[in-house]
Amino acid sequence: MATQTIHYGRVTWTNIERVTPEDIQALRDTYPHFHPLDLEDVQSRIERPKIDEYDDYLFVVMQFPLWDPVQRVSRAAEVDMFVGSGYLVTASDGTLKPLLHLFEQCQTNAETQALVMGRGASKIFYTVIDRLVDYILPILYKVDGNIRNLEEEIFSEESRRVMQDLSFIRRDIIALRRIIRPQIAIVENLEKVDRPFIREDLDVYFGDILDHLVKSWEIVEDHLEVIKGLSETANALVSYRLNEVMQILTVISVIMLPLTLISGIYGMNIGLPLEGQPGAFVLVLGLMFGIAFSMLAYFRHRGWL
Repeated sequence: MATQTIHYGRVTWTNIERVTPEDIQALRDTYPHFHPLDLEDVQSRIERPKIDEYDDYLFVVMQFPLWDPVQRVSRAAEVDMFVGSGYLVTASDGTLKPLLHLFEQCQTNAETQALVMGRGASKIFYTVIDRLVDYILPILYKVDGNIRNLEEEIFSEESRRVMQDLSFIRRDIIALRRIIRPQIAIVENLEKVDRPFIREDLDVYFGDILDHLVKSWEIVEDHLEVIKGLSETANALVSYRLNEVMQILTVISVIMLPLTLISGIYGMNIGLPLEGQPGAFVLVLGLMFGIAFSMLAYFRHRGWL
């Protein structure tokens, strides 16, 4: 059980990492007014982002991207939050570094604790979301760097690796779109709807978070447009190179046709011109080479080579 609690005046912040049934029971004992369905949702890792509003508290589920270096894709890391008058409860799987760092700073630094917790639980609630939203931008900048590197390599001869990198980046962008978009509606709700246990002056701050989310969404959309263009360019290059290979193979096949015909004819067990002549082999071989070089010269003259 990894449950930690910070008290500052009349404000309490409880953070839970990797929720267990014992943690849920402790929450049920400490906050008996929490709805059982909300406590059940905390234990589930497949919840969609949402807001459940009650008379005296909010239950908020949000998701934020977390980079998976093995699969090379951004995964959704969930954080569940209960916020009411004088308390905040956060629950996650312990992978969201901004949340962990903020909680640790409030534990160890009296100045940070006073700044974050000194204006009530709603200020902590805002600060947590703000830190997590700011964490999105470095991930997007990493995607931007990957796209720029790919732009430099797209005209290289390593078409298979380029296409593989394109596919990985495109999958990552699609995952980021799926993660970021639902958070916009949640922050819009927090900005526009007044609640007695959330300070009224925080609507401006939630509006600032919303601006950052919208900016992140626009960056992801721009990345998607760029990667689509790069995919089309890469496909065109691959098709062009394939056509070149097919053209060379076709020329070779066409040149071999008359040579195969001549060798097949002279391989027949019948009487043929030059049969029995001492220089027949050299003459036939010269004829075959002459035909091949003539066809190559003709193809080059027509611009096919």
